[in-house]
Amino acid sequence: MCAKSFDVSKLKFYPLTVERWADFERLFGPNGACGGCWCMWWKLTRKEFTDLKEEGRKKAFKSIVKKEETPGILAYADNEAIGWCAVAPRTAYPRLERSRVLARVDDKPVWSIVCFFVDKRFRGLGVMKLLIEAAVEHVAKSGGKIVEAYPIEPKEKKRFLPVFVYTGLASAFQKAGFIEVARRSEIRPIMRYMIK
Repeated sequence: MCAKSFDVSKLKFYPLTVERWADFERLFGPNGACGGCWCMWWKLTRKEFTDLKEEGRKKAFKSIVKKEETPGILAYADNEAIGWCAVAPRTAYPRLERSRVLARVDDKPVWSIVCFFVDKRFRGLGVMKLLIEAAVEHVAKSGGKIVEAYPIEPKEKKRFLPVFVYTGLASAFQKAGFIEVARRSEIRPIMRYMIK
């Protein structure tokens, strides 16, 4: 598939379920997306993450999906998964609770968007913004009222390697209607979208 000529408005979005696991696995590839994370970074302590190793993290994430939890949204171009957005209630991400920079803003129940992974052929086409919008729609269907995110906002207009923007870019969240509600780090705002 020639991604650069693909019309991203034709992307389809689906929650990750057991039936879509093989698509997710193909998207993440043999390296488990970023350094074998298998989207477990926010769910484990640093020691647990290190001790589990890559295959253990993959099994742990698959067990979450098997429990009929929906840990995120897949983007499809034709019948191929080309993008991922992790979104779940904040309580699903214990590492957030231990972060000084990303500590709770208040005691309101929020859903958190913590991670993106887009096939390199589709990067730079606006897939992240569309995944954000699909995640908000998923939260709304699930009864959530507040969606929170922890993106990077670079100080300078320079291009970051994808590995450093896995939590998303503030500009993509702004385009999707999120507003900044707190900032405890120069480059990492806490942003929210209120569902009506």
